[in-house]
Amino acid sequence: MNAAQLLKPEERQRCEVWTRVMGYHRPVSQFNAGKRSEHQERRHFVEKV
Repeated sequence: MNAAQLLKPEERQRCEVWTRVMGYHRPVSQFNAGKRSEHQERRHFVEKV
């Protein structure tokens, strides 16, 4: 069982996602439709140390 299964709907809250754009940080919720679409298409990676 994971944490998502333990929370009731009234206990949940939205998580604000921020990303770095053109040298500064900005919440994804303020992006226009085109920039939001581009953000969803990004691939994430983990750098091996």
